[in-house]
Order: sequence, then structure tokens, then C-alpha cells
Amino acid sequence: MADFIRVDPTSKVPPYEQIRTTVAMAAAAGELPVGYRLPTVRALAGRLSVAVNTVARAYRELEQAGVVETRGRSGTFIAAAGDDQRAEALAAARAYADVISRVGLGHDEAVEILRAALDSAQPSG
Repeated sequence: MADFIRVDPTSKVPPYEQIRTTVAMAAAAGELPVGYRLPTVRALAGRLSVAVNTVARAYRELEQAGVVETRGRSGTFIAAAGDDQRAEALAAARAYADVISRVGLGHDEAVEILRAALDSAQPSG
């Protein structure tokens, strides 16, 4: 049952976002095939020891992004449309990871470089 989904309770990233990101990235990478049935909200919440509303929010946001589709009582499934923006971001992240590995930088420095790039890309306002 979706053992790849984990929540790090020490992370500053909210649990719903950790769940959402994990599923979105796995779907974008093709690790979750179209039609894959995700665990029920209650089952996943119980396994991760988080509130039902936490998983429900993650699923709701995934559905709004087109990553999953809910088929009533049948459950929640990876959608055929997928999430093109996240797929593009995943491809860029993999390319960046390849560069970091090739030039021999450590993870912490790579993350700091990425943060700086993201900060400079933010629209001022």
C-alpha cells in the first residue's frame, strides 16, 4: 500500500505538502502508472499517523492539479492527464542533480544554490 509515501514529522514542510509532492513527483516520473489506485484517505492517514484532513487536503490539491481523479466510492486514481508542470520541474531537477554530481558539490551547497536561484526568480512586489 503506497509504502513510498512518507511524512517527516521534523520537516518544516507541512505533512499535506509532503504527501502531495511525493505523489505528484512519482506520477510525473512514471513511477505511479495512470490508473494506479491510491490508498483511501483514512487508510493512508492511519498508516502515516496524520489527521484524515491532512491526507484529504493533499488529495484535493492533487485533484485540482490534474494529477489524480476521484471516482466516487471507487477511490482516487492517478489521472491520465498527469501534471505537466511538475513533470517539467522534475526533469529540470534531475538535470540539476546531474550537474551537481558532475562538478562534485555536496547536497547542502546544491540546495543553497537552488534556494538563491529561486529567490532571485521570485517576482518583486
